[in-house]
Amino acid sequence: MRSLETDILILGSGGAGLFAALHAHKAAPQAAITVAVKGLLGKCGCTRMVQGGYNVALAKEDSVERHFMDTIEGGKWLPDQDLAWMLVTLAVERIHELENELGCFFDRNPDGTVHQKAFAGQTFDRTVHKGDLTGIEIINRLAEQVWARRIDRLEEHRAVEIIRSKAGESVSGVLMIDMRSGEYVFVRAKAVLLATGGGPTMYKYHTPSGDKSCDGLAMALRAGLPLRDMEMVQFHPTGLLAGPHTRMTGTVLEEGLRGSGGHLLNGAKQRFMPQYDRLAERATRDVVSRAMYSEIANKNTSPYGGLYISMSHLGPERVAREFKGMVERCADCGFDLAGGLVEVVPTAHYMMGGVEFRADCSTALPGLFVAGEDSGGVHGANRLGGNGVANSTVFGAVAGDVMAGWIRSRGFETPDSAAIDAAVAACEAPFKKPASTRLERIRERLYDVMWEKVGIIRDGPGLEDARRELASLETELDASGLGDHNRAFNLTWQDWMNLKSLVSVSRAITAAAIARKDSRGAHFRSEYPDSGALETSTFTSISSREDAFRVIMKPVAFTRVRPGQTLLKHVA
Repeated sequence: MRSLETDILILGSGGAGLFAALHAHKAAPQAAITVAVKGLLGKCGCTRMVQGGYNVALAKEDSVERHFMDTIEGGKWLPDQDLAWMLVTLAVERIHELENELGCFFDRNPDGTVHQKAFAGQTFDRTVHKGDLTGIEIINRLAEQVWARRIDRLEEHRAVEIIRSKAGESVSGVLMIDMRSGEYVFVRAKAVLLATGGGPTMYKYHTPSGDKSCDGLAMALRAGLPLRDMEMVQFHPTGLLAGPHTRMTGTVLEEGLRGSGGHLLNGAKQRFMPQYDRLAERATRDVVSRAMYSEIANKNTSPYGGLYISMSHLGPERVAREFKGMVERCADCGFDLAGGLVEVVPTAHYMMGGVEFRADCSTALPGLFVAGEDSGGVHGANRLGGNGVANSTVFGAVAGDVMAGWIRSRGFETPDSAAIDAAVAACEAPFKKPASTRLERIRERLYDVMWEKVGIIRDGPGLEDARRELASLETELDASGLGDHNRAFNLTWQDWMNLKSLVSVSRAITAAAIARKDSRGAHFRSEYPDSGALETSTFTSISSREDAFRVIMKPVAFTRVRPGQTLLKHVA
């Protein structure tokens, strides 16, 4: 086993990880900073895949108070209000930093002001963007700045365990696997940032790439950290449905399509959303996804079993100009987005839940910080489109600043060697079992269980069935061995570890969903369709010990505004 030392270790190279690296370097230029990533820096992660844009109150007619109220109401009064306030206020700073210091080019109006487009669930058009390829613009510029600085990189290194100190009172580092050689690497660090991103790829239809497997959340559970809002898995209404033969199925067709006036049609090519909500296609993602799921359940579907999105009534030239990336992507799959119909299906997109954290990004484990989709509490029951990349950049920057201060008074902790040995043994387990061909079957069963029983519409009996089936899947996975004992770029081994993380987090999602006996945002229980009293809102807090999950309900602190009130002065 190889050992390395770094002052700050950042797990993940999305918007949160890279912003943290840049801010930590600026605040502590002499510190050793290392970014570790499962793939290649600048080429992987969810931020790069962002099409839509970045919510921020820039226009004179808009305000951070308005953005805040949209976020709280969209989250069904479950967000941590202090974190949500940080999101909307610091987003203004971050967008100026992205433009003026990091070199991002966002679309502009003829008068030179930044163009902001409409996204669903918001009372103002505040989404900053670069066409429909915003994430690529942001990540390219962030990666260039990281490459230009004395920031170390561990590419194709997979984090497998957060290692506590020998006394167990703080973090000492992270055990990793160099995927290129299969060698174990222990990285000792004074501060660790968990920013691996979420990635609900345990569902049949999902937007993230296959390498996203909720590793950060699984490690946090094993480390004994509490996670909140885990039942809140967001489904994006318009995932491309191109058939089972292509991985393009499930990828996002962004919110701006509906925001600009796109229509959703059922199998009979009739518009249906006005029957479900007064905002029609511009309702929040949870509302639109449930409406689509209901239409699909009634068997009024497209040839592949989904629905349609129609944009042609807006003018094919306009659609081709404003949504160039998506028009090309749809054409690759045989669809004409500008002038015809494209088949779509709700697709698992984002984890609102994550590690409970404080405003300075610290967690219950001293020295461990969290930002981005690994964190919980910012979005509550539903994330507004455009608030995701804002969340990553805002809290990534906060984490970088705070960690730079943290390491000044800290030394390296002695790691718990027994914990390292146990983590290595857990990773080596499949090499000691007879070769199995069951991994793909386990994955398909996981897809079906989560989609059908822990998906867009849930009920108690289905969730209990899912709990039993997931426990059975974990047992079967633990009994599955690998035929190839070569560890260098052993993709079957990596897939086994992906499934371990996904099954573990799926069990947490299910346990939290069983505990919440009401319907809020992304979580809908058919036997408990009401939201309950907003004034007594509670959120789920789940922790794991010895393979058992414990869920407690914690009250939401209304620190800035209470249900029935508003921060907007012009509203009575």
